[in-house]
Amino acid sequence: MQSKQSFAFDEIREECGVFGVFGAPEAAKLTYLGLYALQHRGQEGAGIVSADRGELKSFVGLGLVSEVFPTNKRHRLGLLTGDIAIGHVRYSTFGSSTLKNVQPLAVNYARGALALAHNGNLVNAARLREELEEDGAIFHGTTDSEVIVHLIARSKEKDFAGCVIDALNQVIGAYSLLVINGEELVAVRDPRGFRPLWLGRLGGAYVFASETCALDIIDAEHVREVEPGEMLVVSRDGLRSLRPFPAVRPTPCIFEFVYVERPDSVIFGRSVDEVRKRLGANLAKLAPVDADLVMAVPDSSNQVALGYAHEAGLPFDMGFIRNHYVGRTFIEPDQNIRDFGVKIKLNPSRNVIEGKRIVLVDDSIVRGTTSRKIIKMLRRCGVREIHFRISCPPIINSCFYGIDTPKRENLIGSHMSVEEIRQYLGVDSLVYQTLEGLVDATGYTKEDFCLACFNNEYPTPTPADFEPRRNKSRIEELSPEISLLG
Repeated sequence: MQSKQSFAFDEIREECGVFGVFGAPEAAKLTYLGLYALQHRGQEGAGIVSADRGELKSFVGLGLVSEVFPTNKRHRLGLLTGDIAIGHVRYSTFGSSTLKNVQPLAVNYARGALALAHNGNLVNAARLREELEEDGAIFHGTTDSEVIVHLIARSKEKDFAGCVIDALNQVIGAYSLLVINGEELVAVRDPRGFRPLWLGRLGGAYVFASETCALDIIDAEHVREVEPGEMLVVSRDGLRSLRPFPAVRPTPCIFEFVYVERPDSVIFGRSVDEVRKRLGANLAKLAPVDADLVMAVPDSSNQVALGYAHEAGLPFDMGFIRNHYVGRTFIEPDQNIRDFGVKIKLNPSRNVIEGKRIVLVDDSIVRGTTSRKIIKMLRRCGVREIHFRISCPPIINSCFYGIDTPKRENLIGSHMSVEEIRQYLGVDSLVYQTLEGLVDATGYTKEDFCLACFNNEYPTPTPADFEPRRNKSRIEELSPEISLLG
């Protein structure tokens, strides 16, 4: 029986990644490469929609990019003709993991066709959906992104960009969004700038991506980040910038630095690699310890551990070997294997760690169950002392802006003290990064970020403020893993 990687549910889970091209002959193939670079942002589904002389062509599926567009079925990409394309990799932060929720969402409507790829979460999506359904709208899936599609389709504005503006003026929350209608590509970032979005150039083509690593893979020039509250409209006449939303202070998500981004990317004006190394250096200053080596729980903590080791003057070593070929699902063995879910992903290197006093660095602790299993694995390998260092403060609240965190009551930091967590994990010492140390590593100030998962100060209303007014029956989706990928 196939089972989801239950151990991963104890971790902060990625959100989504978007990529788009306007004006390149093989736009879909470039988008395919861009999605490969963004695979870390979502592993549940992937898709590409291209535009060829006004006609939209779509292919989406459940799984990794390599599973949706395998090399033995190259015709799938070959069918996505045209010089405009947008793509998406998905991790479900709103809505279930079914094929009909995989993006880009492509629809026909009164004015023709449109497709949309969305990174983020809308806090008022449930209320808007209820209002749309009461007015006769029929929803195909359960994702909040479909609300935006309905709002665009219902707009009475004259031009396509105006319809997108009209729709987004009704939503609250996080969106880095790419929308095409066959003739234009609209790229827009919410006024708070919760999620990143970059503009690049490849010859005469415009390229958009959630991270710069996706621009690098196709040798596109990094032009600049799409600014919070900015809309870029690309057509045959070129690119124009609009500022259609009321101005507010940007509050981008600081957790992009901690976990989500690839270290070779640049976001919010900073190198992720440099920020993470400074996080490690700050931890070493905050909590020095007499140890034999520093090691990371790979991969997002690697740079943090390097920064710690350099500042502390301790050797860094790879105490864990990570299996990078673990897919979305695996077959559980009939025989009970201790900590199977963790061990299929991480294996300790016994000769590196046996008998040693180690500083173990991780990006975060969520529920604590996976961390506890990791500690037990290290103890069984003969580690003498474990000093656990976490690159961010305790996570005490859920994220409503596009990162999938458990409910507040399931977050270990929300109901246990640091000493209680230390005892639960079974480590010799436990030190979290301070909020000041986290912000300091970015070179900005507390006012420049959303820190709600650490301090409960949300920059917008939350979904609790927009609960649906009535309960409705729903179709139970029984086959979330069935894909139409023949």
